[in-house]
Amino acid sequence: MDSELFTRERSEIAPGAVHVPDWLDAREQRELLDDCREWSRPPAGLRTVRTPGGGTMTARQVCLGWHWYPYGYARTVVDGDGAPVKPFPRRLGELGRRALTDAFGAHAARDAAYDIALVNFYDADARMGMHRDSDEKSQAPVVSLSLGDSCVFRFGNTATRTRPYTDVELRSGDLFVFGGPSRLAYHGVPRVHAGTGPPELGLSGRLNITLRVSGL
Repeated sequence: MDSELFTRERSEIAPGAVHVPDWLDAREQRELLDDCREWSRPPAGLRTVRTPGGGTMTARQVCLGWHWYPYGYARTVVDGDGAPVKPFPRRLGELGRRALTDAFGAHAARDAAYDIALVNFYDADARMGMHRDSDEKSQAPVVSLSLGDSCVFRFGNTATRTRPYTDVELRSGDLFVFGGPSRLAYHGVPRVHAGTGPPELGLSGRLNITLRVSGL
């Protein structure tokens, strides 16, 4: 925001975990939002994720490339309409490599072959509990892009869901990348700040696009 006293700058939250504010410009955000709306249409569209214990996640999700379900991957929406998962767009792979370059340097993107996208939609009441992204065979860094309302992103440690952790405000257009010693760190979203997204984006709620390398 123009009225802020201090400029938001790139920061290393933990070893291998980097936050880059305002990484996506307004045009890129609008284009990604349009894409997310298309990806969310059935078949293999936006769904409510059910946990093995019988609960449901409050953030709804659509998958590209590989379909994630607790706790594995499939080529069809095995916990939904059974349709084949939508293909992983080349454009997202290019964004993933660009993200690694900007976070860690050009060398980090040489062998990055992103083939999974998890798109999570959060309304004002949605949350995401502390968890690890551990169902992939690859340990390539996870790339996270934010659109719409800002949120509190809680980034923890690799040993426990509890402290120590760091709370980071993620806003529309922000990039967060975690790999290396932080690749299996617990993380979550305890709060979404409703009505804080850019008005010109036209999104009520928050979209998070998470890119991963399956290794499958």
